[in-house]
Amino acid sequence: MLNYEGKKFLITGGTGSLGIALTKRLLDLGAETIRILSRNESKQLVMESEIASDKVRFLIGDVRDLPRLEKALQGVDIVFHAAALKHVPVVEYNPFEAIKTNILGTQNIIDACLKENVETVIGVGTDKAVSPLSTYGATKLLMEKLFTTAQNYIDKKRYRTNFLALRYGNVLGSSGSVIPKFIQQIKSKEKITITNLNMTRFSLTMDEALDFILESISLGKGSEVFIPKLKAYSIEVLKESLFELLENTGEQIISSRPGEKMHEILVNSDEINYVWELDKKYILFDSSKSEKEIQKNYPGIKKTELSDTYSSNTVEKITKDELKKIILQSGFL
Repeated sequence: MLNYEGKKFLITGGTGSLGIALTKRLLDLGAETIRILSRNESKQLVMESEIASDKVRFLIGDVRDLPRLEKALQGVDIVFHAAALKHVPVVEYNPFEAIKTNILGTQNIIDACLKENVETVIGVGTDKAVSPLSTYGATKLLMEKLFTTAQNYIDKKRYRTNFLALRYGNVLGSSGSVIPKFIQQIKSKEKITITNLNMTRFSLTMDEALDFILESISLGKGSEVFIPKLKAYSIEVLKESLFELLENTGEQIISSRPGEKMHEILVNSDEINYVWELDKKYILFDSSKSEKEIQKNYPGIKKTELSDTYSSNTVEKITKDELKKIILQSGFL
């Protein structure tokens, strides 16, 4: 793993659960400065009260604002780009606002990082970018494409910047996960609202997500999409786990939400030809990378053994007891 001691970081959209956890991990690893760039001053105040460190700086700003980004990035070594309009129903109603933040904002990040000669830039993606059904997924797919092609136009004698993208589902217990919603409903003595009991989701804890992110940075040479190897669980097993840990308040079947998929997909069948495996992750390369080049740059890498879609429906499932243990250890209750 890279030595992060003395490094300067910027996290866009860093006031969410991932940003807070990542900030704490980077402080433990010896970061010199961590700048949090976001639009929400209220969330910044909450985060500042939780992380009392003079190494963390809070900057009000928007990725749509290129001059602000250029100023915020001065002297920064590593950028985590997590800012996005991501709530699917909101984005469906305001699609062009999502384009301005998720796509044009991403291009601003790329341009500003090149101008300031940032060392590494990591685009935090989503499973919804794979065969997207929603506007949010479509904009995140384009975000991913901007990151993986940014390297194509760089004069490597002039710039040191590497761009790489990450693709994974919701972290367990995060704001995008269904777990906090179910827990809140149960504690309020309400029936939990379920679309389909057979629905499946990948299992990724916050610690696993942070390990994956930092390992990917160590491996990245630029233009890759890193994807973790994960197990999954069904909504039925999640329901039973929470009922046993808390209380059985019953369930109510509701209609599907906009853009909701039955199963999460991290690699579709058309991408398999460009996917390789290394340790606990898959790496997706663009078609311009030759096998010889890939094998030279990533010792121990091999072509994927995937034969079809990498979906939460096709991978190994965690048991109810395993899921209950994860929920208890993560402190969700």
